[in-house]
Amino acid sequence: MNTDKILAESIAKEYAPKENSKIIALKKLDNKAKLPANIFAYTFGIISALVAGTGMCLSMQVIGSGTASFVLGIIVGIIGFAGCAVNYPLYKKLLEKGKAKYAYEIVKLAREIADK
Repeated sequence: MNTDKILAESIAKEYAPKENSKIIALKKLDNKAKLPANIFAYTFGIISALVAGTGMCLSMQVIGSGTASFVLGIIVGIIGFAGCAVNYPLYKKLLEKGKAKYAYEIVKLAREIADK
């Protein structure tokens, strides 16, 4: 077994032009359908968690002091936790829309691959 030959072939394979296979196109379409929902879910979840944390800091009087800070903290915390609670249902709705948008193309390409 010539290891130099194997190494040379693997390096050459990295620089050779890639074929546009249907599997790669199918994966790209799948990612295209799911990406907006994922970006929204992560962004909205992070913002909601930060709002909830700010509310907790206000209510425990780490930030601010007095009764007004306590009440404001509870309100802000509830808003943050509500955002966290609705994040997953919103994600599912957006994912459903994205899948519906690209469903025809994905199914068509998947059938072409399966019929090969």
